[in-house]
Amino acid sequence: MASASPRRLDLLKQVGLQPELLLPSCHEDPEALEAVLPCESPQAYVQRVAQLKWQAASGRLRSQNLTPAPILTADTTVALGKRIIGKPQNHQEAREILQALSGKTHRVMTAVVVGLGSCSMTALNINQVSFDAILPADLDRYILSEEPMGKAGAYGIQGAAAQWVTQIVGSYSGIMGLPLHETLKLLRRFEVF
Repeated sequence: MASASPRRLDLLKQVGLQPELLLPSCHEDPEALEAVLPCESPQAYVQRVAQLKWQAASGRLRSQNLTPAPILTADTTVALGKRIIGKPQNHQEAREILQALSGKTHRVMTAVVVGLGSCSMTALNINQVSFDAILPADLDRYILSEEPMGKAGAYGIQGAAAQWVTQIVGSYSGIMGLPLHETLKLLRRFEVF
């Protein structure tokens, strides 16, 4: 698995998988892969980034002369309408993101890529999450907790932000960052699971 996400690793362990990690080296900049292209839709964006992560991990596997094995990558993004909402860079940006999501329904999309050699397959999982209005004092407390940092949409469904969720339509694991149903279907195609 080419992801440093502890949530993704926990989800795979939950179904009995113990993946080896194939993480970027210190001279790689995985965040650079997440730049949004002009006029790119959220669906196209998340699939493109997951595929770029897979290509980078495949190159890493070859350059390190590791035994060929299926590689799993994923990317999650939050979308409010056509707006792609990534990870906040600071507290102010986290505040602005959460204020935009407050009282609204947004989409959480996760693209998963599994591949071996030059062959890869992609699955896209799209969910809807509705938030209640976020009270200013609750927002302040949440931002000070540092929980919004490093998370698309400035929240994790499994954390304190769950207090604002009024409805989920879709896959809880997909919202966490790795839709297990789609992921296991892909892994079965490569005879991993």
